[in-house]
Amino acid sequence: MGYDESIYRRRAGDGTDAGLTGDYPDDYQSTGEFGIGDLRAGDQTDTGRQAVPAAVLDDVFDDPAHGEPGRDRLAFHVVWEVVLLLAVGGVGFLLLREDSGALRGNALEQLLVAGAALGLLAMGAGLTLRTGAVNLALGPVAVAAALHFAEQGDRGLLPTLAQAVVAALVLGLVTALVVVVFHVPGWAASLAAAAGTLVFIERRPGPVDVQGGYDPTDHALYLFVGVAVIAVLGGLLGTVKSVRRSVGRFRPVADPARRRGSVAAVLTGGAITISMPLAAGAGVLIAAASDGPVAPTSGLEWTALAVGAALLGGTSAYGRRGGIFGTVLAVALLVVGERYLAERGWDEVTPAALGAGAVVIGLVVTRLVETFGRPKSAGDDTSWQTTTPRGNAHNTLGDRTESWSSLPAQPTESRAAWDTDRWTNDGR
Repeated sequence: MGYDESIYRRRAGDGTDAGLTGDYPDDYQSTGEFGIGDLRAGDQTDTGRQAVPAAVLDDVFDDPAHGEPGRDRLAFHVVWEVVLLLAVGGVGFLLLREDSGALRGNALEQLLVAGAALGLLAMGAGLTLRTGAVNLALGPVAVAAALHFAEQGDRGLLPTLAQAVVAALVLGLVTALVVVVFHVPGWAASLAAAAGTLVFIERRPGPVDVQGGYDPTDHALYLFVGVAVIAVLGGLLGTVKSVRRSVGRFRPVADPARRRGSVAAVLTGGAITISMPLAAGAGVLIAAASDGPVAPTSGLEWTALAVGAALLGGTSAYGRRGGIFGTVLAVALLVVGERYLAERGWDEVTPAALGAGAVVIGLVVTRLVETFGRPKSAGDDTSWQTTTPRGNAHNTLGDRTESWSSLPAQPTESRAAWDTDRWTNDGR
């Protein structure tokens, strides 16, 4: 978000600092604590403090008490996405060696539908990961939607899809309210939502035959390209510094139970709410493209695949940071890789095992993202701070960065105030 320079001006007439205003968490408003409340770029205040350069004000962190100022570095994401692209090409080549027709005709259409379904799940996982409140109910919601479509699909695609989406939207809204009102971890609240969804799933004693005649392979290319375009546009939007930091405000800092402000609550709640209908849409695609009955499973394997694809694509498990094409490439790698494993007859590598492996590798990627994606320090050049006098009622940005060791040494004569004569009548 941009920074209006008027928020750095001294409040007229009262001699106090205006402090931070706007969309900052309540804990940091109107404190003047960070020393930028009465400064604006290019000015000298009446207290003699040196003006803060515009570049420094532009890099003020959304939470001035936490985090590094500056823009996240995207070089690692570029390198990692090239690695993913090469991996997709390599696995695709191996698949063609096993089955020359695996990437053409009906076989390709089935892969594209599977990619669209997993892409919707990965988008939901990536969105909630970026906001720092991962949704673990994606898999169960997808299975519940698949079962609903299998049972009610003969009533028409749109009515059945609308029912599943509305039910998922309500579940997402309830989950979001629990997360943001009580400020609790998203994984915990979504785990409760997953358990509640399992109640619906477990009411089916066995697999359900798919009713209706909708075949998503007829629109396979459009479905996959549509999901990919939305995912890439979301990634591009997430590279904007103001958007990136705003979306990631729920990311824990210091005390993770500290409330992060209204903006963090709205954005995080919205991400959780939107992720549920995405999972429902994925479930409908899974059921419609199924060659046989839909089994009433827990959906944990789909959650693992979704979160694994998002992490493998470069989205940080801590929130905020992520790439552009990474999620789409990770989805393609998992879909093509699963087909290759099936062609090789490695049946022991189940979707759950594939998802577990993706999550583990994705956690390693998260460590790399957090190590190499951190912004370069914007406080290295502190020459403008050196002339800032001390002793003011409110510290400046320069004071905040100085060490306590820079305080002037106290003369030993000042200890005389504690002489015992002070407490006698003669010392009055």
